[in-house]
Amino acid sequence: MLLRETNINKLSEEVFDVLVLGAGINGAVSAASLSRKGASVAMIDKGDFAGQTSSNSSNLAWGGIKYLENHEYLLVNKLCKSRNHLMRSYPSTVQEIRFLTTLQKGFRFPAWFVFMGTCLYWLMGRFFTQSPRFLSSQKIKALEPAIDISNAQGGFEYSDAFLHDNDARFVFNFVRSAMDNGAIVTNYVGANASKRVDGLWHTEATDQETGKTFTIRSTSIINACGPMVDPYNELVEQKTEHKHLFSKGVHLIVNKLTKVDKVLAFFASDGRLFFVIPMGQKTCLGTTDNQVTDPNTSVTEEDRDFILDNVNALLDLDNKLTRADIISERCGVRPLAVKDGKGDADWVQLSRKHAIDVNHAENYLSVFGGKLTDCINVGEEIADIVAELGIELPHKDAIWYGESASSIKKEFEYRAALIGLDDMTPSYSSEKLTTRLWRRYDIHALQILDEIQRDPTQAEQLMKNAEYLRAEVHYAARREMITHLEDFVRRRSKIEMVLRKTEIVNTPGMIEACEILFGDKAEEKRQEYVNKVLADHPGTPVASVK
Repeated sequence: MLLRETNINKLSEEVFDVLVLGAGINGAVSAASLSRKGASVAMIDKGDFAGQTSSNSSNLAWGGIKYLENHEYLLVNKLCKSRNHLMRSYPSTVQEIRFLTTLQKGFRFPAWFVFMGTCLYWLMGRFFTQSPRFLSSQKIKALEPAIDISNAQGGFEYSDAFLHDNDARFVFNFVRSAMDNGAIVTNYVGANASKRVDGLWHTEATDQETGKTFTIRSTSIINACGPMVDPYNELVEQKTEHKHLFSKGVHLIVNKLTKVDKVLAFFASDGRLFFVIPMGQKTCLGTTDNQVTDPNTSVTEEDRDFILDNVNALLDLDNKLTRADIISERCGVRPLAVKDGKGDADWVQLSRKHAIDVNHAENYLSVFGGKLTDCINVGEEIADIVAELGIELPHKDAIWYGESASSIKKEFEYRAALIGLDDMTPSYSSEKLTTRLWRRYDIHALQILDEIQRDPTQAEQLMKNAEYLRAEVHYAARREMITHLEDFVRRRSKIEMVLRKTEIVNTPGMIEACEILFGDKAEEKRQEYVNKVLADHPGTPVASVK
């Protein structure tokens, strides 16, 4: 909490080149890019980092194969290049994964024709991944017995990429990078209004935890509020070319359903893509695609039934899935950029391409749309625009993204081997500790090694089946601005995605985790989380928490 309080004090003391509003993927890469290139940057978010859309994706970094059907070849070409660049830049985090696609009889195109589309997709992807291959129904069944081929005409296999950890963790690492380069960043600080005073933006902000209100001064503003871009622009009277439409996406997490660690792709009953995505010992199912007008949305019984009905129809399971099988849920809106005055656009056909509108006279930028795959492009474009506005970027050619140099990774692996880190991996863990810690923390994983070297008990799993070491919780307490327990179990980690909330409440080690994260406020923060769980799951026993 000390880091957050220190940063809040600095926000009102300094004049910044740029104030970034919103710490989702667009805001995070803007702050990371600009701070590394030498601008003085502040970034605030009314909630937690990656608290909305950027923590509710499918965890895929894909080149947009579905946009081929709409003949958006330039967009697919750009997204494929972006995907490849991400995979090169983050080889431990953004990795190739095979998609096993099954087409049902009566689908709007024959299987061979769609397969030709995957070949074009591979070509547009510069042959960066494994080649696609056509599959008969029998071959699909042999590869994955869980697929029901009774109504299948065949299918194919092709490659895209996925995030090995959760999307919010990926976003937070850009936030962490921005802080490492001097950006003053904080969560749970909301912007109330902004106005121009003597050539500077004065933004009134409120600490959501204390109610304290203060002013942040900046030369420019980047509105990267995701689904809330339009409301804030209206508040500060900014006219833009683009607006947002919203599509609600829901995913359900259940115990592992499949034999292979491949994404099973189908076309759902409404004709849109539907995925069965591997997530370690769990499976992620979805997604829905429903137009909504309010970005503050939630999972409905209809959403659950849609996903469960499609899974039960497409997979040959020993026991049909029911709501009782749902471990956790993810729900968010996709902000889709449209030109102003086109609110009646065919939102189903809209892509996730981004747009940046600029008020040059007032140094005000608005970022619309976007997706994880295209995040590096957003960061670069933002930096170019900010430079055009006359804000000096002393290190304008600096590389602000990507894993640390291989020499640093080798040093980490050497030191990890000296203390026998991988020998400490629990039997139920899905991967070796060396692999996991480097992917999550990059160069900062050396700090976690230091903790373990000083005290071997720091290598113990603090919460069974959560795959988190005691040392990681200590690191999070110092460096990751954990304000509420949900920040840790839902976004800095994926604990809340692989364990039921009712299990988390009663997991041995929870009290110790809270003590590490919150000190003398541990019980208050734990009870805050328990109360939320009880509100969603009345009657949950919590007295057994140790």
